[in-house]
Amino acid sequence: MKHTVVLGVTSGIAAYKTLELIKQLRSDNIDVFVVMSDKATKMISREEFEKVSDNKVFTELFEEDFDYKKILEDRVVEHIALADKADVMVIAPATANVIAKLAHGISDDFLTTTALAVTAPVIICPSMNVNMWHNPIVQENVNKLRSLGYIIINPTAGMLACGYEGVGRLAEINDIKSEILQQLQITQSLKGKKILITAGGTVEKIDAVRFIANRSSGKMGIALAEACYERGAEVLLLRAKNSTILPRYHFKEEFFETSEDLLVLLKRYAKEYDILFHNAAISDFTVKNKIAGKLSSDKAVDLTLEPQTKIINVIKKINPTIRLIAFKAEFESDKSKLQQSALKKLQDTHADAIIANDISKNDRGFESDNNEVIIVLADGKTELIELNTKRKIAEEIVDYIIKTLN
Repeated sequence: MKHTVVLGVTSGIAAYKTLELIKQLRSDNIDVFVVMSDKATKMISREEFEKVSDNKVFTELFEEDFDYKKILEDRVVEHIALADKADVMVIAPATANVIAKLAHGISDDFLTTTALAVTAPVIICPSMNVNMWHNPIVQENVNKLRSLGYIIINPTAGMLACGYEGVGRLAEINDIKSEILQQLQITQSLKGKKILITAGGTVEKIDAVRFIANRSSGKMGIALAEACYERGAEVLLLRAKNSTILPRYHFKEEFFETSEDLLVLLKRYAKEYDILFHNAAISDFTVKNKIAGKLSSDKAVDLTLEPQTKIINVIKKINPTIRLIAFKAEFESDKSKLQQSALKKLQDTHADAIIANDISKNDRGFESDNNEVIIVLADGKTELIELNTKRKIAEEIVDYIIKTLN
């Protein structure tokens, strides 16, 4: 199958180097569509890029023959159609200006509107003066994009066009091409698979207005859903209503509040799916003496909590063939004890893998943007994924599961 790369070119001096990138990609039978910022066209003509890409170069959101009536009739908007076509988008060189725009959701030209509409992986290749690169504002914007899942290929050190020497040169074309090819391979790794993911925490009602909850934000489960979607899977995310984090992509979603709600959804959908990442934080207890109305705050109230059915224990009964990858949160910093706890969970649930994490530290786990996990497989194999952003942890989990469970 022929792949499509959308190449964004901004007004860095290194823009001329991307002509060679296009030639190399085309030699590998990859179709390349170029989007240029207005200022980039002042440096290199769009005709040069059209010649090497053999495709139209896009620069203007509203060309001279723009007619909104035609848009409404055909239901085709060029930058959206191009974003849908992309298997990978690359911005090289990426100036401080375009990095800042993307980091803050600004879309005021063809390039930035396309970049924000793309659901495929986006590779950012910064190139600028060394002092600009080290400016704290630029670094903050780069780190924000990285945390959102953009792939950043850092600039290299050397003599710069401005006469300075230091970090700021566009990464080598071969390195950019290698990352593109790797991303093209990744995006097909779950093609044809149907993946179900649970995310967020359940609530257990006390009365009509109060409930017991946990600290799960849903960040980890949403990151897993995004990683699976980026690898070509058909994704259904079962997400807690109290999760305030919104996914980047528009895959299917259903919502739950209580553990009973979630169990109903799993009974409805689990039979249709190949893999389940069960990441939701399910309450182990429910309130036995629920109040129909609203409790009075004038006097003390004794609540009785009783254990409830563990959802993870019934998954394989609903669908014996589903690959079940479940999470186990423990207040345990000793990795060997964490691993033993995960092994016991495997035996009890007949899961294919348990992903255990320590929630005793403030810099990871519940509510944090970071995590560290141990993956434990049914055959006893283990894999430690060290502290990183939940986005990166999710990618590594998915790639490891694909590789080991085939």
